[in-house]
Amino acid sequence: MKNILKKKIIIPILAITVFFTTAAFKSDFFEIAKQIEIFTTLFKELNMNYVDETNPGDLMDTAIKNMLKDLDPYTVFMNEQDVEAARINNIGDYTGIGASIKTSKDHLLVIEPYKDYPADKAGLKAGDKIIKVEAIVVSSFKENAGDLLRGAAGSKVNVTYLRQGKTFTADITRQEVEVNAVTLFDMVNDNTGYIALTKFNSKASKETSNALLELKADGAKKIILDLRGNPGGLLREAINIVNIFVPKGQLVVTTKSKVEKYNKTYFTQNQPLDTQIPLIVLIDGGSASASEIVSGSLQDLDRAVIIGSRSFGKGLVQRPKSLTYGAQLKVTISRYYTPSGRCIQALDYWNRDTEGNAVRVKKENFNEFKTKNGRSVFDGGGVQPDVEIALSKPSTITKAIINDDYIFNFATDYYYKNSVSNLKSFKLTNTDFRNFKSYLKSNNFDFETKTEKALEQAMEVASDEALMESLSNDYNKLLSNLNALKSKAIDTNEKQLTSLIENEIVKRYFYREGLYEFYLANNTEIKRATEILSNLNKYNSYLK
Repeated sequence: MKNILKKKIIIPILAITVFFTTAAFKSDFFEIAKQIEIFTTLFKELNMNYVDETNPGDLMDTAIKNMLKDLDPYTVFMNEQDVEAARINNIGDYTGIGASIKTSKDHLLVIEPYKDYPADKAGLKAGDKIIKVEAIVVSSFKENAGDLLRGAAGSKVNVTYLRQGKTFTADITRQEVEVNAVTLFDMVNDNTGYIALTKFNSKASKETSNALLELKADGAKKIILDLRGNPGGLLREAINIVNIFVPKGQLVVTTKSKVEKYNKTYFTQNQPLDTQIPLIVLIDGGSASASEIVSGSLQDLDRAVIIGSRSFGKGLVQRPKSLTYGAQLKVTISRYYTPSGRCIQALDYWNRDTEGNAVRVKKENFNEFKTKNGRSVFDGGGVQPDVEIALSKPSTITKAIINDDYIFNFATDYYYKNSVSNLKSFKLTNTDFRNFKSYLKSNNFDFETKTEKALEQAMEVASDEALMESLSNDYNKLLSNLNALKSKAIDTNEKQLTSLIENEIVKRYFYREGLYEFYLANNTEIKRATEILSNLNKYNSYLK
């Protein structure tokens, strides 16, 4: 197994500078200046006269974030700490304890300790809840508590954590953590190579190129590139990865903005590594942004067969703008378009529903575009795979179970009650799945369907129109039928849920390295990709 998952583990005072950079800005200058003056005087009067003591920094932070909330979720204000975190994410290296951490209100949840890194060596496990870092109680820390775990390489940090209802402490020696973009590459069989690319940091294209070269040296004549769950990252890295498989001088992506200087076309700049090797790209609903540039461009150019489920649909481009006191505004400046001319943005943040939620572009409003070979592709909703795998798209109930951490928590309980020593033979049994259903029931799991919401809204209208009494029997029958269907939904989705539970449990015993090894032997999408690549006539038929 060639595993390269070796991870070396202000709020500003109001300051406004106005630049006359565009004609549009000049024409709006009076209105902008007027609103700034109103806000400045309001802010001053509020802080001077409010009955209780105010914190100007907190007030300003709230004001900025609420103003941006009406735009899109990618236009955000970043203080000094946020800017540093973004820099680390793009570079791929940082100094810390070597674990994936989720910040909650009163604790830091260990999602995944990286193998042989400080957290792992100190004995921390997935599911541990860190409640105190040194003398600082996480629940009372107002900033990002995850930052407490960072520090200089070689420095020590003491943590107090909860595990299965008991309290433990651990001394952890921080070290440099190297976060690779390619978490694994290996041979699926004698002639098919597999590359798992999980992020687009500054190492992404180099690591992907190196992986491809090593796999070809091992006999790979076909490649599976896995972009599932990859949220994106650097645009230039996406272009460079497309360039690995297509010739120099090929259009990859175009950006269009109201500001002329942001209207750009991006072409491949280098000589490719291999323009002929059969290529399959795996995507799902977690593949976004740069992942969609890669998969959408390779699809438009008929260079790869795309397998999985529809991607997330993020067709918006951001750029950081420096502010005073080390802060930044990451602002959406343009939309991007794949070579066929389509923008795959799925959510409309500028025309929201009555509850203020962004709405999805309706299928009837999708526009048709043509690939290089004349195949039909569409905008408006992410990259649609050439081969759709039903299990790749989480059902409504599966999403609800994932969002409430039931699979994660069940895997934690499973780890402390069971022993798994053989990765190849591991499989969730029928008894295990029954236990999972009992676990959901004991935790009062429930979820609301869109149908239930629509029915509830309909009955509110019926009540206003004095029709409730006449319709109540029918409503109760529908509700009863819905509840019956919901109770069966877990069994209906057993295969999908079983796969997700198995993946989470495998990580507990064999780390992420073992998970990808488990994938290669058991994953539905990888199996389907391998099957298609084994028949080149079938593979080529998808590209015509």
